[in-house]
Amino acid sequence: MRAYIGGQQAVNDHDFVELALGTPVELWLGAEGETDEERAARLDAARDILASPEYSDLPDRVSRVAAEAIEAYAPELFNVIVLPRPARRRTSRKGAAA
Repeated sequence: MRAYIGGQQAVNDHDFVELALGTPVELWLGAEGETDEERAARLDAARDILASPEYSDLPDRVSRVAAEAIEAYAPELFNVIVLPRPARRRTSRKGAAA
């Protein structure tokens, strides 16, 4: 079975993430062994992409991809319980200030 997203074939998890974000993952995470010059160029390109109106919703898409990955591979992280608040002690303020 083949999976296509927007006319592009996704072969593995890496392809799905790249197609969901619309940019290569390495652009944001970097590549092992990159030089300082390569890192600076990569970050400069990332800034240009974030400034583009086409990618104005990228933070929302990244959050959605991260939440879907957590839900699929570590759903226990979404099991949130409400902790009871400790009782507050009330102090009397009837005395005169010194």
